[in-house]
Amino acid sequence: MQIIPAIDIIDGKCVRLTEGDYSQKKIYNENPLEVAKEFEAAGLMRLHLVDLDGAKAGAVKNWKVLESIAGNTSLIVDFGGGIKKEEDVKVVFDSGAAMATVGSIAVKEEEKFVSWLTQFGAVNFLLGADVKDEKIAVAGWLETTDIRIYDFIEKYINQGVQQIFCTDVSKDGRLEGPSIELYKNILTKFPQLHFIASGGVSSMDDLFALQSIGCSGAIVGKAIYEGRISLSELQKINQRV
Repeated sequence: MQIIPAIDIIDGKCVRLTEGDYSQKKIYNENPLEVAKEFEAAGLMRLHLVDLDGAKAGAVKNWKVLESIAGNTSLIVDFGGGIKKEEDVKVVFDSGAAMATVGSIAVKEEEKFVSWLTQFGAVNFLLGADVKDEKIAVAGWLETTDIRIYDFIEKYINQGVQQIFCTDVSKDGRLEGPSIELYKNILTKFPQLHFIASGGVSSMDDLFALQSIGCSGAIVGKAIYEGRISLSELQKINQRV
């Protein structure tokens, strides 16, 4: 299982939100590149970079941060937040992202997203699904749809998407443990999926639990910044796997 640390960006700074609430913002570092280099030094290979300004504005904003990290580390970066138009996708790839992370557009504008998969290659997208009670949530988690997570995953696997991460919105940023049962159900239905857990990770035990049910990766954010999990511990789990 691959550990994927997360950096969320507001105003070019490394922050974390709780339950996606911009009013519950905490700044952890003014220099995201510095944080990324620490992850790289710990032997981590990937980075989940989220442009929260972009997500709010509906257009990519912090591409300079992406460019800086991609140009000065060897991390494999997936970048999301504000990718709404073809131009946004191009900016993300031109700035050095290995993958574009897309969520709500795959729910609300399926035709557009499928055209991107064809144009840019499905393997170059990381599909994110926010989930509440096994249904897809959108619009900063304010709106729950009637789309079941399982139907959503199946549809896009059939379109060639290979990597999907899923965030239980009730867990994110709360350090209360990940949604093991939900992830188990997903992996039972889609055993070949490169599935990445996201949200709620608070300890190494959580990571071992995710590993044991067959997750291919786990996105970890707040637990690192709050000192619940050290980079040296993550280095060990990387060596174990």
